[in-house]
Formats: sequence, C-alpha cells, structure tokens
Amino acid sequence: MDLSLVIVIVCVVLAVALVAVFLVFGRAEANFTFDIGGSAPRASGGSDSSAEKTTSSRLVGLAVVVGGVFTALVARLWSMQLVSSEEYAEQAERNRRSTIYTQAPRGRILDRNGRELVGNRASLTVVAEGAVLDDPVEVQLLGNLIGMPAQAVRRKLQDTTEGHQSPRTVSVDVSRRVVAFIGEHPEAFPGVSVQQRTQRSYPNGSLAAHVVGYVSTVTEDQLKDSENAESGSVTYRSGDVVGQSGVELSYESVLAGTRGEQVVFVDAGGNVLGYSTSIEPESGSDIVLTIDSDIQRAAEESLERVITNQQDTGLEASGGCVVVLDCTNGEVLAMASYPTFSPNVFTGGISQADWDVLSAEDAHYPLMNRAISGQYPSGSVIKPLTSFAALSYGVATSESSWYCSGWWSWSGSRDDGTIMMCYNHSGHGAMNLVSGITFSCDVVFYEIGKGFYYSDNPDGMQDTFRAYGLGSLTGIDLNGEIAGRVPDADWKQKYYKDLGYSDEDSAWKPGDNCNIAIGQGDVLVTCLQMAVSYCSIANRGPAWRPHVLKGVRSKVGEGFVSEYKPEKILDVEERSDFRELVERGMWGVIYEESPSQTEHWTSLSVSVAGKTGTAEQPAPGNACWFGCYAPSDDPKYVVFATVDGGDWGSTTAMLVARDTIGAIYGEPDTSSAVYAVGD
Repeated sequence: MDLSLVIVIVCVVLAVALVAVFLVFGRAEANFTFDIGGSAPRASGGSDSSAEKTTSSRLVGLAVVVGGVFTALVARLWSMQLVSSEEYAEQAERNRRSTIYTQAPRGRILDRNGRELVGNRASLTVVAEGAVLDDPVEVQLLGNLIGMPAQAVRRKLQDTTEGHQSPRTVSVDVSRRVVAFIGEHPEAFPGVSVQQRTQRSYPNGSLAAHVVGYVSTVTEDQLKDSENAESGSVTYRSGDVVGQSGVELSYESVLAGTRGEQVVFVDAGGNVLGYSTSIEPESGSDIVLTIDSDIQRAAEESLERVITNQQDTGLEASGGCVVVLDCTNGEVLAMASYPTFSPNVFTGGISQADWDVLSAEDAHYPLMNRAISGQYPSGSVIKPLTSFAALSYGVATSESSWYCSGWWSWSGSRDDGTIMMCYNHSGHGAMNLVSGITFSCDVVFYEIGKGFYYSDNPDGMQDTFRAYGLGSLTGIDLNGEIAGRVPDADWKQKYYKDLGYSDEDSAWKPGDNCNIAIGQGDVLVTCLQMAVSYCSIANRGPAWRPHVLKGVRSKVGEGFVSEYKPEKILDVEERSDFRELVERGMWGVIYEESPSQTEHWTSLSVSVAGKTGTAEQPAPGNACWFGCYAPSDDPKYVVFATVDGGDWGSTTAMLVARDTIGAIYGEPDTSSAVYAVGD
C-alpha cells in the first residue's frame, strides 16, 4: 500500500473520531439549568438513568471503541509499510522465483591400473511438464507407450523433487521406439519430451560388486542426516541418487559432485516468465582403488567354481570370500564375496522382483560382503597365534613334545567322561610345536589350552588373539565391518546369563580353553581380521590398516589431488626364535603336510607359508579356511580364503587361495591332485 494513501486514511479516521467526540462533549452545558427562583442549580436531566445521559454514555463508548480500532489499524499499517516492508518485499520476490535442480554426473571408480570399474552412461529419459497431470487421456497414453500403469505415471508427475517448474522424470532408459513415437506424434503428447541424461554404469557386471557398492534414491534417514550435517558436508534433496554401500557410500562426498541450479521467474499460476542466475552442475571426482581387476576376477571365478563343485557333491556350500592384501602397506588388491550381485540392477530403481531375489533367505544374502561382515569360527588358522601365546607365556617351549593317539582327555585316560578327538582319528604320534602347526594336530593345542587354564595368565591366549587384531574392527574404509568375538570368562558369564543359563552353565570351564586354542567354541572372526593378523606374522610385527582407496584423481592431468596415507594399526613384539619356529611350521603346511597339497604349490616360482583350517559350525557343513603369505622369505602378499559349508579347508579354500596367488604371479595352478582328508 502507498504511504500517501495510508496518510489520507489516517486523517479521515482522525476527523471522524474528532466529530464524534464533539457531538458527545461539545454541548455539555445544556445538561444543566437554573430555575426562576434563582435556587441552586440542578441537573435538568433528572437522575443518571435518564435517556439523555444513557445516549451520551453510549456515544462516548462508541467513540472510544472506534478510535481504538482505527488506532490499532493505523499502527498495523504503519508497521507493515515502514517496519516490515523489506521483509514482505523479500517474501514477494521469493514467491515469484523458483529453482530447477540438475543432477551432477558422479565421479568414476577405477582400479589401480586405471581400468573403469564404475562409470556413467547415456540414458534416454522421458520427462513431462506438471500440467500433463491434468490430462487423464495423455497420462493413459503415455503409460501405455512406456509400459507403465497410469497410476504410476501420475505419481511420477506429482514428484517435484527436482523443482516445481522442472520437468518430472517419468521413465529412464526408454527404448528408441518410444523416443521415435513421441517425436512423430507431438500432438498426442503435449508437454512430454525426451532428454539424454546419465545413469550409473557397472561395465563389468558383478566384478568387485561388494567393494564398489551400488547407488539408489536417497533414503529418509540419509535426508535427516543431511539436514543435521555440518556446514560443507553433502546435502541431499528428496529424489537424489546416492551411494548405499561399498565405495559408492564410503566416498560419497568425493563422487557426488555439485548439483546444477537454474533460478526462474514465475507468475501466480507457476508459469515460467524468465530466467535468472544459474549454476552449472559439476561432476564428482574420479577415484582410484587399490583393487587389481585381474586378481579380483581370478578370485571371484575360483570361489564360484569351488563352491559349485562342493554343491555338486551334495554339500550345502552356501558362500565364501577371499581377501588379498599387500602386507607392506595395507592395500586391498582383491576382495571377493560369494554369492554376489550386479550393481546394475539398482540403476534407475530396483524392481520388486529383483529385490525379492536378493533378499531371499535361500539366496544366502548376496548383498552381504562376507569378507568383512561374515563371522565364522576360525578353526586351525588360529593355531599360529595360539603358538605365539604358548611360547610368550611359557606354556610351551621349542623343546616341548606331546603324543597324539587321535583322542585326548583332561586326565589322559579314556575313562575320563569327556573325550576330545583330533581331526586325525588315527593319531599323529609324537609331536612338537613345529609339527603340531604343520600337521595341525589338535592334541598339541588341547594341551596348550589346558596349560593356560592352570597358568598364572589364564587369559594369555585371548590377550594374544586381541594383540593380533581379533575381536576388534580393522577400520577398513568400507561400511558393514563386524568386530568378531574373542570369548573369556567375563564375556561368557554375561552372555549366557542373559540367555537364561544357570550360574554353573555360564561359568568358564577347562573345555572352553581347549576349544578356543583350536579356533572352536565361541571364537568368531572375519576373513579380513585373519588376513591382517597374518600380515603381522609375515612382517614380523607391524600390520597396516587395510584400505581400498588409493587416491582421488585430479580433474586436470593424471595426478592425484589426494592419496591414502598408510596407517600402522598393529605392531606385535615376539622373540625372533619364536617367530622362526612358527614360520617353519607354516612353511611345512605347504610343503610337508601332504604330497597332494604340495603339488599345487611347487609350480609357483616363489615359496609360500600358510595354514589350513576346518571349523565345525551350527550351519550345515564346515567353515573351511586357508591363509598364506608369499614370498615366505620376503613377504609381499597375504591371501586368505574361506568357504562356508564345505568339507575341508584343504579341498576348498586352499584351491581358491592357490588360484588367486597364481593370478598375482601369472603362474596358474597346473595340478589336479585332490587332498581328500585334511584340516
């Protein structure tokens, strides 16, 4: 409202108020008269309840009310016109402006050699103006053309997440037949057009799927987290496509880029009248991983082949994983998990049918990265750590010896109520610590467990396991890692009491020590944890945090703007003679335990040290393990594999590890020998 008009209104209101007051008070003397007798004056109106007095009072009250109302109105007009004028002007300006948002292309994900693991591809996308929603015939025709229910088209047209004036995305990756039909019949589809956009692309299908992860529409939780994020963090709008797992999630802030914005002027009906400032979308940065595609592919193919062979023999092998680390810096050269999936199914939105397949229990959880999220009893691959514990705490020495007859009891008598068997029921005969590791004799390690039970350091094994990283996260730069478990008396008491067990059943018993000494009982580890612990063995102390990021590429040139800095997370001290003893035992696993097993490794040009393992578990079949490092005399690589539901570690995981390390050196396994029975 114009200020001069306000002043005129105020003046009129004041004049009316003054007239009213004059009419009420201006003739006040007429209310009193003198009689002829000259007596004292008296009120001519009689008492206070006279008609004149009542009318006068009402007029006064009316004048006060009218004056008060107009005074308030004038004050409000003054406030709006003078005090809040800038605020209302800003609101009016905002109401006539709208912003259209454009998604930025995500950065690519490359392997260590520059080969593309994840990229972007062109996508033909049908878009429509919001006004199309008002034409039910056009909505039905559009749905029929692209093969989408009319109700689904309506929901797409109601989506304003890209801006109220922005075209609404109806369907992505449409066929050229659809594009041609819309182009040839514009009169049937007013307000509908086809745009070329980009979609996430995984050119190698399922290769390294659990490492690279996948993208999909932002979730409600991510939106809330974005609203509460610190300044400078990535912020999301409903409908944004964001990383949901793997590297796509871990490095979302690097890959996402910056969305484009176009400010437009609109009228009251929402029609665009003109354009204002604009910000072009800026693509995300490319990142380079430590993954080697060739090693990754060899690991995945071997894992699937071995598991399929196990299933063909009638075993319920349900999955497995492989981890390859550069033990000198923590780089992950390969990380495979089976069963797997193709991230391409999530591009453009996953169908309910595909989601049901990936979520089905009988599919064995393809989305789970078993290398970091799969917890298994370790079996005999933990025995090198048990050996270090026994030597460090004096429970065993290099001179210690035992006799394995295939069975063991606490008292040494078969009359003992509890008999524990060695996996070799025929017995190994005379054993020392080196041969105990090489031939994986359970009796040797039952004795070590018994020794710790009576020692001054009953938790010595657990302390050693924890020193080598078991029971805690490695801190790898991928989401979903699980810490595993190193059980002790306090843990068992609380855990089993919470489950309703009695005090007696919740107490730590001698058999618990014997079980964890061979990697059974309540011990749970991940494949990555065991690989890191073997890095410490191979390096004679230190181990580096495992990581999949090598660096963020510069947008100009071929260099890096940021590179991952290796971080030491373990540095276990052991006497050199203890190390030599354990290393000798692990070397013997490869070259002395079994001629048929050795045959797989003699074709390699480097020597290897490793350990087999087979653990019983509640699920069908065994948790089958194999871990090794090479070259054994100057370690560079650690390879760890596990097969869930197989028969033996030596017939499953060992073959997977051999194929994987063969890809590293370009020396494939040429042996067809089968080690029928082994740990």
